[in-house]
Amino acid sequence: MSWMQQKRYEKLLAGERGTRRKIWNDQLTVCLAYPNVYRIGMSNLGFQTVYGLLNRLPGCLCERIFLPDPTEGDASRQEALVSMESQRPLKEFDILAFALPFENDYPYVLRMLEQAGIPMEAGSRDDSDPLIMAGGIAVTLNPEPLSSFVDLFLLGEAEELLPEFVERYDNVLRQGKKRGDRLFAVQRDVTGVYVPALYSVSYQSDGTIQEMKPADEALPGKIRRRWVRDISAFVTEQVITTPETEFGELFLTEVSRGCQRGCRFCAAGFVYRPLRFRRMEALETSFIRGIALGKKIGLLGTAVSDHPQLADLCRHVLGRGGSFSLGSLRTDRVNREMAALLRESGVETVALAPEAGTQRLRDVLHKGISEAHIFHAVECLVKERIRQIRLYFMIGLPTETEADIEGIIVLTRRIRHHALQISKGKQPFKRIILSINQFIPKSSTPFQWHPLEDIRIVRKKLQRIERVLHREGSVKVLHDLPKWNYIQTLLSLGDRRVGQILLEVHQSGGNWSQALKKVNLNPDFYVYRSKDIREILPWDFIDQGIDKSMLIREYQQALLEIS
Repeated sequence: MSWMQQKRYEKLLAGERGTRRKIWNDQLTVCLAYPNVYRIGMSNLGFQTVYGLLNRLPGCLCERIFLPDPTEGDASRQEALVSMESQRPLKEFDILAFALPFENDYPYVLRMLEQAGIPMEAGSRDDSDPLIMAGGIAVTLNPEPLSSFVDLFLLGEAEELLPEFVERYDNVLRQGKKRGDRLFAVQRDVTGVYVPALYSVSYQSDGTIQEMKPADEALPGKIRRRWVRDISAFVTEQVITTPETEFGELFLTEVSRGCQRGCRFCAAGFVYRPLRFRRMEALETSFIRGIALGKKIGLLGTAVSDHPQLADLCRHVLGRGGSFSLGSLRTDRVNREMAALLRESGVETVALAPEAGTQRLRDVLHKGISEAHIFHAVECLVKERIRQIRLYFMIGLPTETEADIEGIIVLTRRIRHHALQISKGKQPFKRIILSINQFIPKSSTPFQWHPLEDIRIVRKKLQRIERVLHREGSVKVLHDLPKWNYIQTLLSLGDRRVGQILLEVHQSGGNWSQALKKVNLNPDFYVYRSKDIREILPWDFIDQGIDKSMLIREYQQALLEIS
């Protein structure tokens, strides 16, 4: 480890509160890895949750590692990776566990393995190497693109799955079993574990999957996602506070999981089912801790707006002298009471998600909101002196027409005009921030069979929206680069053959264009192809608790424009 690396870690650790440092003895040792830089990884509540959970388990020690920050120069990319807390080489840990909420971070997994001196491909590791494990929403949806590089995936919610896995793996490790025998034992004995090497995939002549089967009859044919029934039995909150994050002013705490709305594009709305809310009494201690640290309480969840006690939760935080923040609000849940609570908390920008510019397309999405809901929400917010509104829209949606793109422009103008009219003579409305994202089909949703729209067409649509709304003085348009949407779709919908592309991307220094040309695999097969509802999809071996016939029915109704 270099002197500069040690100084970086010491500075970061000195700014943290809540860090756990355990003495190394005979515990199971885990290094929890986030394949992006520190400020992003430490902003992720799931990452922090797993860190806290592992360190609370008796006989388990957990430390952390992040992708070296490119702003620190090329030297950081050449240094051998060591853990933050004890500065030990990653090869000395029993397990290297990756938290993977985003597909676009997959190439960094390979970079971190190489920098740690661990063979990148699972088949090249031996008994002396750590177990390479991964979990998180991205791989719970579809782990296959990473299956050549990860020994074992955990599919589902950490609180339900991790303790059982750790106990069983620690047991077989202490028995001195060989690597292959350890993997077989946990695959057989722990529901939610997926070891790709123990499952073979065959393909048909057209490139679609013919069959996926386990290597032994003792292994499950389907892997069942694990989920917690009562989330009020524990808290899911920020474990470590540090100013060096994307949300340094917040103390993050989860108030809900799942969603019953059934928006046809939303993976989180399906895979985090069933809908569960934390009760007030379960959240109170979390609020107290966050306020005592001088932080604003960040209320997180898939369906925060639907929490039956949301207004009471907000009043409780305010009553204790704190303030709160919400990621976004369901448009049909905004009223004067909620708007007043947001204003009292000092919120200046509120996010709403119409998703589409016309009612026809919102109905196709099964969004469940009308223009009346949108304008009522805007009116409530502006009357309570909320000066900025962020609007989330998607483009490239199934059945989308030019009229729907025009609808985004028209609706944005009308909202702006309405907000300015309401705020006349008062503190003036400042602006609308228009956040436009390309629709990306996700597994385990009704739109999993639908292709991504050609990014060249999407680019033209974005240019039109920007060109027209540029003349509106109080509208700011934000969007991602379409080329990264292509990559995300490839990694979201790909099978295990896509691992060849990931390996080439790594070997070419992150040059996606070069890698896509060099590998003898057509990426458009995954990205731009409409899939047959009868074909076997790469993630069909995962039991998400969702009836596939329901997804088919919802997809067909969407194409027929039945809400």
